Amino acid sequence: MRPFDLVEPATLEEAFHLLEGDDPAVRPIGGGTALMLMMKEQVFRPVRLVSLRHLAPQFGAISIDADHRMIRFGATTSFSELEHSAVVARHLPVVVRTMRTLANVRVRNVATLGGNLAHADPHLDLPPVWIALGAQIVIENPAGPRIVPAEDIFEGYYETNLRHDDIIREIRVPLNASQRASYVKITTRSAHDWPALGIAVRLEMKDGLAHHPRIVLSAATNKPTRLVRTEALAHGQPITPASLRELGEAAVSEADIASDSRGSADYKKHLLRVHLGRALHALALEE
Repeated sequence: MRPFDLVEPATLEEAFHLLEGDDPAVRPIGGGTALMLMMKEQVFRPVRLVSLRHLAPQFGAISIDADHRMIRFGATTSFSELEHSAVVARHLPVVVRTMRTLANVRVRNVATLGGNLAHADPHLDLPPVWIALGAQIVIENPAGPRIVPAEDIFEGYYETNLRHDDIIREIRVPLNASQRASYVKITTRSAHDWPALGIAVRLEMKDGLAHHPRIVLSAATNKPTRLVRTEALAHGQPITPASLRELGEAAVSEADIASDSRGSADYKKHLLRVHLGRALHALALEE
């Protein structure tokens, strides 16, 4: 590993200055869990890493707006802070449940929410959950901040549309007391390993019918992907064996599923049919 500079700016303006130019070997770093592995494998050879750990407190805070309509997560919040937050457990229990099989304690103590998003590995567990919950990402840039839906930052396999001098500031998740959400992780290895398939589902149940569903597929595709046509089909429908079979077939038809070392495309399509139905059925039964 060749020598590189690790700098820790105290302000956002200083961070932007250190990221000036268009050198791909200069990059911001959050927890660095994924970036360090890339460096060990010589996939990435930095000349400068700009740590975001010492930026303003809001980059690492979890807070709820005064009207209780939005929960905000600073980008430098660690997975462990997320996992053990009483606020998150009360308002977004699906996030806490997801953390239980996400990597291991060592990784969760270091990895950050912003770095996890920017890494854009399609096998990651949290991005599909953020998308299903309707999260928006606040991105800082020297030209000014912008807010984008979580699904819009992903372009492909390990690819985002983040610019060289973009810095993720926070994740904003709308709160809805009537929503139900789950994340299903299917892996043929240990529970903490990369999934062969991930499914995040969010919906509201009214009078026995599913409303405003969000269905997000990950791991089997080259980026976390909303199945919008399947969502439209599910909206206003009862959750019955017949409708679940129809939704499973619709999801398989809509998703661009690829084979990899964790299973063939046909195998993953079967997993999608089965586990999407189970997830929807379980949510429909929740009280």
